[in-house]
Amino acid sequence: MPTGQSDLLQGTLDMLILKIVALGPVHGYGISQRIHQISREVLKVQQGSLYPALHRLEKRGWLAAEWGESGKGRQAKFYKLSAKGRRQLEQEQAGWHRLAGAVGRILQTES
Repeated sequence: MPTGQSDLLQGTLDMLILKIVALGPVHGYGISQRIHQISREVLKVQQGSLYPALHRLEKRGWLAAEWGESGKGRQAKFYKLSAKGRRQLEQEQAGWHRLAGAVGRILQTES
């Protein structure tokens, strides 16, 4: 998921998608917009990264999807988090917090 200002570690996109979908059913474009907005425009997910990730997460059973009408009157696939996806998100978040804490400790060391 290359971004204009930040490159994310591999696997982080899946966690971000799961987190956004955990907030409520949303279509693909809405997911990318929310990531961009919530990150204060630091993170931008390209369609070429987003849609393969959504298909992968759906195939793993972490997301469920159904067709519905978007706010613009178009048909769109709306994603929601499954119980399996919620457990995965909890594991991913715990791992991320552990990693961020470790990196933070290293950055705080003085020479």
